[in-house]
Amino acid sequence: MLRPALALAAALVVSPALAQTAAEGPRQVPAILAGHAILPAETFIDPPADAPADARISGKFTTAQRVDAVGTVVGRSNGRPTGVSVPFRGQPVQGHSGIRRMADGTFWILTDNGFGSRLNSPDALLFMTRYRINFDTGAFERLQTVWFRDPNRRVPFRIAYEGHEARYLTGADFDLEGFQIIGDKIWLGEEFGPYLVRTDMNGVVEAVFETRLGDRVIRSPDHPQVQTPNPGQPVPATVNLGRSRGYEGFAASPDGRFLYGLLEGPVVDPATNQLETRDGRQVLRIIEFSVQEERWTGRSWQYVLDQGATAIGDFNMIDATRALVIERDNGEGTADRACPEGQRREDCFHDLARFKRVVLIDFSDANAGGPVRKIAYVDLMRIQDPNARSRVPLNAGVFTFPFFTIENVDRVDAEHIVVGNDNNLPFSSSRDPNRADGNEMILLRVPELLNAR
Repeated sequence: MLRPALALAAALVVSPALAQTAAEGPRQVPAILAGHAILPAETFIDPPADAPADARISGKFTTAQRVDAVGTVVGRSNGRPTGVSVPFRGQPVQGHSGIRRMADGTFWILTDNGFGSRLNSPDALLFMTRYRINFDTGAFERLQTVWFRDPNRRVPFRIAYEGHEARYLTGADFDLEGFQIIGDKIWLGEEFGPYLVRTDMNGVVEAVFETRLGDRVIRSPDHPQVQTPNPGQPVPATVNLGRSRGYEGFAASPDGRFLYGLLEGPVVDPATNQLETRDGRQVLRIIEFSVQEERWTGRSWQYVLDQGATAIGDFNMIDATRALVIERDNGEGTADRACPEGQRREDCFHDLARFKRVVLIDFSDANAGGPVRKIAYVDLMRIQDPNARSRVPLNAGVFTFPFFTIENVDRVDAEHIVVGNDNNLPFSSSRDPNRADGNEMILLRVPELLNAR
């Protein structure tokens, strides 16, 4: 039986001009730059007054050895120096990895685990921030920050600040990559477990849920219960998802009844003991969670990556069955700053950004267990800028968004979406080979995308 919202959506009459069959694949539609805002790379905030003193200097563990001296380890992006060095005084407002537009026009934005792994982020606090973004002036105004913590000991494993009374969470505990606000609760999707985490609006953890796909628990090599095998021994059978391949996208049904976690990488198919593929392409899973029942429903959908894509970056619903997904490759940079063919130098890009898209998909009861339907997409490397809204130089007459990781997308209104990068400070330089990226947000006018069926 169709859920009421899905039944209504399924009953809508689809315009032949907008219809798209699975065999044809998604069609490209235009995007026009309507606004551009940039939060400078070196933007920092002080940790809470009751946080451990250790958190006042972040990034002390980004090398194999502890480094306490501020600004002494050069950040590098694919071997290129980025001009920014760790450790940092304070906590960097970087790693934007999830966004939701609020009814008042402000945006909640999630900061991820810090510096990229459990091992190097034990002094990076976890938090999310509410901003007012002025797309005319290009400015971010920070309105509120929620710091995540576990004073009631709901996290089922030892955390980095276990012995501290406030028990602030760090990037050694979770890698937060997506969130939803439902009522007075914050729901967080993370990569290490992967786990689903529920907090109150003050960031206090209330519950932690392991991921289940059908009757299987899904675990990555970073799950706290996974032990590294001895040399010559196989990977533990409990590991069925790659490292850093947990939830990268995390959506909610408009009525708040269901959460949908989209994994960044494929899980192991128990029938073949190989990572899931379909027609030679990676298959990522969208897994459904019932908010009221606080359990995984057992239902999932397949997101099949297109040729040239290596990962997804974000995922948000725009109605009961349609959603926006960022699909990308691992490249960065543009052709005007490319290295001579065959060369890999510190002053140019050797692996260019080519596949950066926002894709409109459809999934419902009708295709549960199978692939989602990809309807249309916009190419983030070919955005029109007729009104000169860009704050950076254009590339061959178009605005490009050539970042390694693009991890924020949401609908703003009937014609516009917002898209943002994760700048991985100080480890990404995608516009200038030797300059650390800021956190950019672009407002795109895409009525054809949002109206596609």
